[in-house]
Amino acid sequence: MRVPMLDLKAQYAQIKGEIDAAVAGVFASQQFRGGPVVEGFEGAVAEYLGVPHALGVASGTDALLLLFKAIGIEAGDEVITTPFTFFATAGAIVNAGGVPVFADVMPETLTLDPAQVEALITERTKAIVPVHLFGQCADTDPLLKVAEKHGLRLVEDTAQALGAQYRGRMAGSMGDGASLSFYPTKNLGAAGEGGMVVTREASVAATVRLLRSHGAATTYMHSVVGTNSHLHAVQAAVLGVKLRYLDDWNAARRARAAYYTERFAGMPEVVTPAEAEGNEHVYHQYVIRVPERDRARALLHERGIGCGVFYPLPLHRQECFAYLGCGTAVCPEADRASREVLALPIYPELRPEQQDEVVKAIQDHLKAL
Repeated sequence: MRVPMLDLKAQYAQIKGEIDAAVAGVFASQQFRGGPVVEGFEGAVAEYLGVPHALGVASGTDALLLLFKAIGIEAGDEVITTPFTFFATAGAIVNAGGVPVFADVMPETLTLDPAQVEALITERTKAIVPVHLFGQCADTDPLLKVAEKHGLRLVEDTAQALGAQYRGRMAGSMGDGASLSFYPTKNLGAAGEGGMVVTREASVAATVRLLRSHGAATTYMHSVVGTNSHLHAVQAAVLGVKLRYLDDWNAARRARAAYYTERFAGMPEVVTPAEAEGNEHVYHQYVIRVPERDRARALLHERGIGCGVFYPLPLHRQECFAYLGCGTAVCPEADRASREVLALPIYPELRPEQQDEVVKAIQDHLKAL
């Protein structure tokens, strides 16, 4: 039985009528940028997260970049983050003029380890960026305390965790601002690229609003040098429909994750995802640790089962960051995770018999060792 890593066609089939009608409405209006559809979606996300400001931009990467600029990251400013994340987290820091400083992750959750952060703070440190990885919030309260103690900004990278909760608070609502990604594979995915900046600070929102429009508050009048980064109306229309289903889809992901974890309980060699106390994980990815990970991946691929490695080389090992001079033992947990983790298929439409095929493949891999 073939099991895809993700089945967006199955999702679309369930809501095709609503999606098609929403997109047709945009074409009927011929207002493809800005306007009530985009503003309505921005308002819906702000309400969902309980924050006053939500600004659509072209991608999750742009959301990070514009947010870093809006909070004042400048040339030489240090920003502490995790090396075990998608490249955009650190790439946006550099593109804003900053210097990424990598702190290790916790072995259980693979999110930024608060115990590692404070020792890395220098007079040049400007911000801390936890990543809510794979659908689970980083341990944010200790990081907020460190940020407050040292007068630092805290930006949440929420690209993978829209709808997740941390001690009763929504991911993306806790820091000075947060970035969202609507890449098609995300729990809330667009029909292409899309992103959003959310913040409680009116001044940050005003700056992002300016920066996303070439630094112009009015047409042809530019007070700063910005860029062109907008969430277009077709994407907002699609996302507005999908947002209504997000909580149900996240609940389904949690149920599929629980099924996997139960089936793997008899395989002590398999380390299943740990959900930290006080967290509500939304399982953008279901990531296990397994011996001989690459052999397991090859077996799954042979059987037509989708899987992935997030991430095969942590950021402090990437060639483009060699100039930072990270030592060989700077982030041992991130290094170990990169050798061991394997993401399995998980999405709301995944059927139990498909999950059984995945589990059997992992079981056969272990027997062959």
